[in-house]
Amino acid sequence: MQRYSVASSNIASIGYDEPTQTLEVEFVNGSIYQYYNVPQNMYDNLMREGSKGRFLNTYIKNAYPYSRVG
Repeated sequence: MQRYSVASSNIASIGYDEPTQTLEVEFVNGSIYQYYNVPQNMYDNLMREGSKGRFLNTYIKNAYPYSRVG
């Protein structure tokens, strides 16, 4: 999955796979997490948000299953 660099103090890049609804987040410390069953509109909102870290913490982290993949 291709990730796109984002302007964030905590997040280095974000990717999304629409067919599987998988959101992939690479943090500046090098860790990579995948969040599952994330709807396209949630990804779109995340990418439009000024504070991606705050959006991730508020709407995604505790709402969707995830695993650390890197």
